[in-house]
Amino acid sequence: MAHVELKKVVKRYGNVEVVHGIDLEIKDNEFIVLVGPSGCGKSTVLRMVAGLEEISGGEIHIGDQVVNQMSPKDRNVAMVFQNYALYPHMTVRENMGFSLKMRKRSKDDIQAKVNEAARILELEKYLDRKPSELSGGQRQRVAMGRAMVRKPDVFLFDEPLSNLDAQLRTQMRMELRKMHLRVSTTTIYVTHDQIEAMTLADRIVILKDGHIQQVGTPIDVFEKPANVFVASFIGNPPMNILKGIYEVIDGRRCVVAGKSTFPLVDGKAESLKHGDPVLIGIRPDSIKMGDNIDKLPKEWLCQGEVVVSEILGGQSHLEIVVDGDNELIAEVEGRIVAHPGEIVPIGFEFNRMVLFDPETTNALT
Repeated sequence: MAHVELKKVVKRYGNVEVVHGIDLEIKDNEFIVLVGPSGCGKSTVLRMVAGLEEISGGEIHIGDQVVNQMSPKDRNVAMVFQNYALYPHMTVRENMGFSLKMRKRSKDDIQAKVNEAARILELEKYLDRKPSELSGGQRQRVAMGRAMVRKPDVFLFDEPLSNLDAQLRTQMRMELRKMHLRVSTTTIYVTHDQIEAMTLADRIVILKDGHIQQVGTPIDVFEKPANVFVASFIGNPPMNILKGIYEVIDGRRCVVAGKSTFPLVDGKAESLKHGDPVLIGIRPDSIKMGDNIDKLPKEWLCQGEVVVSEILGGQSHLEIVVDGDNELIAEVEGRIVAHPGEIVPIGFEFNRMVLFDPETTNALT
């Protein structure tokens, strides 16, 4: 087990720089998720930590060692790939113990470590099967078991669940989290799926175009996004973003978006001046309907016209037009049966509203 630190890490392919001086410190036993759209550099960062990609500048530390020039086999990291990378002619037992066999470990040592990993991953009854006889989820667990038997300092996961169906991904997320709690090893996990990031991570690192946009706990990046990109990328549905103007009306601070006037909670963006343009961020789950609006202040209540509604089991998603010109997506608890054109009472948790600078798109604190 070890902490990992990236200091001004750069990656270039020829004259093209794809990772731009990243600084990141990962604590011992921490589960870090690198998330971002395709091409943002997350897998490149992971492969540089593994030693599969040379770095073009900066330093990578694993524990107390600088590993820039160290070969992958000497870094004591274990990587789980998207495509499992299992040997089809070997049994589960042989696949899991292969790396130890290559390191000339004794048969008893290999058997003990394979049996321990199989017990943790509930693979004991599959040890004598070959990969073709396993389901996708079982194969992924074998790939994780092969990494576990090495007792690495760092686990590296490169989109390990992307080949699984939706139900199996949910199940495997739980398996991954339980595995981390059992083995307590520093883990770096790459995904483009923000749901995986939110449910698995101790901290999330959000990347865009080779730059880190924000590092924080799942709650921090959800409730306090650093910029519009983070606000739009984290959350499903994403944050509603409206164009507005900061105004002081009858001594009260507020933001005006079209025909809507939203009050500002004390302490929010106090540096703004009357007439300043802003971008207004409202999370879909901060829009309330039905019994959920009873405890909100009266000035936080209004009406909206339903455009379309979707019932998703215990939740409902509704597209609502407020004051005739602001379209918002609401995520509300319960099964809300509403028809297009229906006028419904709604409420806003304005204490959760986030304001952004329209030029830099950074959050205004």
